[in-house]
Amino acid sequence: MSITLKQIETFVQVADLGSFRAAAERLNTTQPNISNRIAGLETALGAQLMERDAGSVRLTPKGRQLLDHARQVLGATEALIEASGQTALFTGALRLGVTEMIAHTWLRDFLRAFRRAYPNISVELTVDMSATLETELFARTIDIAFQNGPFTRQASGTQVIGAYPPVWVASPALNLTAPISAQDMAAHPILTHARGTRQHTEVVDHFRAHEVSGLRIVPSSNLAVGAQMAANGMGIAALPRIMVKSEIEKGELAEVPYGWLPTALEFAARFDSATSPAHVRRAAEIAADVAGADGRTG
Repeated sequence: MSITLKQIETFVQVADLGSFRAAAERLNTTQPNISNRIAGLETALGAQLMERDAGSVRLTPKGRQLLDHARQVLGATEALIEASGQTALFTGALRLGVTEMIAHTWLRDFLRAFRRAYPNISVELTVDMSATLETELFARTIDIAFQNGPFTRQASGTQVIGAYPPVWVASPALNLTAPISAQDMAAHPILTHARGTRQHTEVVDHFRAHEVSGLRIVPSSNLAVGAQMAANGMGIAALPRIMVKSEIEKGELAEVPYGWLPTALEFAARFDSATSPAHVRRAAEIAADVAGADGRTG
């Protein structure tokens, strides 16, 4: 009996994801197909590779011994295709997680560049807060995350994307011109990112340290809504400059010349370097290239 690449790919996916169900979802097939592929591979190799137990899967000693060899086969196949320049042979999906800021800035450019590189790989997109994306990354429900730090866990694959400094903005109707004191700022609601984020903590700590009266911190998990609220005169927002550059140029928002700013958001593409296929690693490189185009980061 011959061994197929589909069998080898299935073996690796089941080993990485820990269940036939998850592997079936990942490979866009059915659990019976997954079972048949593993059974066929075990028959061809004359060895049991996996033990099934209450819906979970554990590798046998022989399975653990052969897993690295299976990865090498898949890696060599990917390298062959890359070297041939026939990247249209790559199929499947890239499960991508991004933060809202990226969704509102250069995500479209990334998707276009990735499609040119891998025309037959679809992108399954998740937009969420960075902390949630980190959880999904380590749960293997996404392949790669474009997210901002600080991170609670270290990913084995990390590609620096860039830093995005914030700017204070408000409606021009508020007429906030220099000099602006902390108390002047506190005369208006302070619009910031969601509770638990570094920006929210820094903003709260800063204004409390100045002992301003009447402080009103208004957190939101949606940065775009914060920009709209600021434009409507509902407060002063600290937002990544890249997100509000157009609104500032149009006069819909005005920079507030306050002498302190929260820390810049530092973004990275994060993935599992040991288990990720070539197109995931290439996606990280494309993200860094796209984000850095025209000097938009930093």
